[in-house]
Amino acid sequence: MSQIKILQLTHAPQILSALSELLIETVADGSSVTFMHPLSSNMANDFWKDSLVAADKGERIVLGAYDGEALVGTVTLILNCPQNQPHRAEITKMMTRISHRGRGIAKLLMQTAEQLAIKQQRTLLVLDTATDGGASKFYERLGFNFAGEIPNYAYKPHGGLTGTRFYWKKIGGG
Repeated sequence: MSQIKILQLTHAPQILSALSELLIETVADGSSVTFMHPLSSNMANDFWKDSLVAADKGERIVLGAYDGEALVGTVTLILNCPQNQPHRAEITKMMTRISHRGRGIAKLLMQTAEQLAIKQQRTLLVLDTATDGGASKFYERLGFNFAGEIPNYAYKPHGGLTGTRFYWKKIGGG
């Protein structure tokens, strides 16, 4: 495997395009990341444009995993939490290209997100994942604690309801 680089992403046309392609592929593959299949490129572009603008404002950090010049994974660390929750951050949009799964890229992304959260003086990370086809085991291996599950929480990209499992992890001595 070539060297994977994890970079903090900013709003640029080539980054927006690569993120949109990754999101469309992930939804088409059936992963529950908010959107329904088929996901239009316009909707994907609008989502990532808003996300990258928020990153440019410091409200979130969007990380990208690169294999050479190709974006092969991403994760978002949401920092803009309510006023009474400045100590926490939320992990969202964890995605790896189908061609690059099983190579440790998601783990590298999550480790980097956690380190950046600590630098932002966060002591608690939260996230959720679909019950059906989600990444519960992966997050548990990374030390996240299962908080609970809500049945029939969201639709899967190709239809049908799935529950959502919620997780938390103390970080940075918190």
